[in-house]
Order: sequence, then structure tokens, then C-alpha cells
Amino acid sequence: MMMQYLKWLDEKKQNGSLRSLRNIDAEQRNRQKAGAPFINLSSNDYLSFGDDAALRQQFWAEQDVASLRMGACSSRLLTGTCDQQEAFESELAAAYGAEAALVFGSGYHANQGILPAVCTAQTLILADKLVHASLIDGIRMSEARCIRFRHNDYQQLEALVEKYAGQYENIIVATESIFSMDGDACDLPRLVALKKAYPTVQLYVDEAHAVGVRGAHGLGCCEEQGCAADIDFLVGTMGKAWASLGAYVICTSALREYLVNTVRPFIFTTALPPVNIAWSRFVLGRFCSADAAARRAHLAGIAGMMHAFVDSLGQSVRSTSQIVPVVTGENQRTLDIAGHLQREGFYIMGIRPPTVPAGASRLRISLTAATSRDDVEALIALLGRLLHEY
Repeated sequence: MMMQYLKWLDEKKQNGSLRSLRNIDAEQRNRQKAGAPFINLSSNDYLSFGDDAALRQQFWAEQDVASLRMGACSSRLLTGTCDQQEAFESELAAAYGAEAALVFGSGYHANQGILPAVCTAQTLILADKLVHASLIDGIRMSEARCIRFRHNDYQQLEALVEKYAGQYENIIVATESIFSMDGDACDLPRLVALKKAYPTVQLYVDEAHAVGVRGAHGLGCCEEQGCAADIDFLVGTMGKAWASLGAYVICTSALREYLVNTVRPFIFTTALPPVNIAWSRFVLGRFCSADAAARRAHLAGIAGMMHAFVDSLGQSVRSTSQIVPVVTGENQRTLDIAGHLQREGFYIMGIRPPTVPAGASRLRISLTAATSRDDVEALIALLGRLLHEY
């Protein structure tokens, strides 16, 4: 059996698709020791809250540290539900103007667990071709039939709904609001209009890369496009712009109670640490601040600079967000360019299959509020040169 593992690893190494763990603290430390720049453009810390030491100091100053436990030590249905959990879920529901919210250990847990819990053999899931792996795993674990529609192809989606609306008890349309690898957005109002035209259609929207970044109060594309109340399963994660951990679903009170009793990754895992929930509550309270609004505006501005650059390359993948992919094609070319960028101080990782389709390896540039306009200008100049050299 060991020979089989070694053979597999060697094949991955030969075709440039072998992955390895890298210590970001060590990477940054080594660059700083050498007096070299280090600009992290592979993080999902979109508002740069995670690296904001002053914000962390403010958080700790506001806490009753002696009573804030570091671990829940139990699942939610046993003794893992505490004051912090209940307060946070109430605050989330109030922020969205919804009946209820339910917190999960991670976005993966939410997406992996909710669909199997709510689907039967009489459910049809229509999922965008580019939905995240966690949603794909949730779909596979459900009893539902699934059809993947072409990415953001709403004519195909509408045709599928029209064709199958009378054949299933319910249809769930699953999508991301901002797609994690292409950086483009879905058309939520069009999906809401489709839902309203067919009473059996429900919407499942993963806002992982939009919460904190989009909307007047940082609640995501649903807030920005004024349709939060029309989404049946509105999933957000705290591991990105929140600089925290965990996920949540915004839903009705009845659905929340049902999920508490049926979602296996919720039932059979330890609850999030109270200290983590306290930080997430703290961040939620700052999403609507003038500082957060300024960070969002800056992020939109530098994203626009990168969008214009990628447009000038004539690429087929067009971002509309802070996630800006530059498609480089083959694995080795991607690794070579990424390595050169890293040596120049831009920590950008190459994304390769199976995360993206074969032949569509790319540099996934993840902009954050800490990225300066000068940084972006320097990156554009360097990247333009490297794309011609490699």
C-alpha cells in the first residue's frame, strides 16, 4: 500500500500538482529578516481585521477575560450552547432582519450538512457549475437529484426549472454570491424573480466571500442587492472578512429548529469556543462603522485597478470583486510565475486542478484593505512583464 502512496505522490510532483503546507509566519519572518517586502495577496482577510493589532487590543479591553472560556468542551445540544452563542445568533438575526440564525463550526460544516438534512428523493438541486467543494459534498451526501447548470447561465437555469417544476416536490437553486476562484458575482435579483415565479423553488446562497465586503453594513451581496428576505438558506462564514472562525445560516425559526435536530455536522461536533464567538460579535458590531466603510471603499478601488489590468489581457475570466484571478494555463508555468512573484515580495499562490479545471491554473490575487494603491501598481507592472517572460 505504501508503494501506491509513493507512486501517487511522484505522479503529482511530476505534473506540478503536488501540494504542501507552508508556514505563513515563517515566510513573513524570513522576508523581514532579509529586509525584503512581504505583501500577502493570498489571504481572505479582506478587511484586514485579522492583522489589526489595535483592533485586537480594543477587543480584549472590552472583555471580561476571567469569565471568557477558551473552549466549549461539548456539542451545542449538550453543554456547548452558552450566553455568547445565544447572543450572537440573536444579533445575527437582527442584523439581517430575519427570524433566526444558526451558527456552525465552519462553512464546510454548514454546506456539507444543511442540504442532506433538507433534501429528499423528491428534491431537485440545481447548482451552479462553480459552487464550492463543500456544497458539492453536501449535494453528494443528500438524497436529491442534482443537475449542474453552466456558470451564471440563467437562461439554462430557467429552462431547467420550467422543465422539472412539476416533477419534484421542491427545487433548490444553489449558488455562491461571489465565486471563490473566478471572483465574479451571481445575479441575486434574477434568482429571486425565478423563485417568485415558481412556488416550489428555494434559494441557497453562500455569501462566504461577500460578507464584510459588500453592502452598506457589510452583510453581503444580499444586502447590497436588497434581497436578503427572499433567500431561504443564506449562509455566511466568519473565516474570511470576519477574521474569525465558523459559519451561520439566516433562516426562519421553524427551519432553525429543524436544522438543530437534523444536521449531522452540527449535532456531532464540539461547539465553537466562546472566545471565538465573542470576537465574531465584536466584528459584527464594527461592520457598519465608518472605518469598515472606508476599508470597503478602498478595497473596491484597488479591485477596480486590477480588473482593468486583467481586462487589458483579454482573459475570459472576469472578476467583479476583491478576488482577481489571472489565468496562466499550465501547472508549471503557474508555479514559476507565482515563485517569481513571491521572491519579489508578492505572496500569491498558484491555484491548480482539481480546484480549477485542467488547463485553467491561475494566480488567485486576493486583495485586502491593507493593500496599498502603490502595491497594486507595482504588482501590475511586474505581473505584466512576467506573463510575457514565462
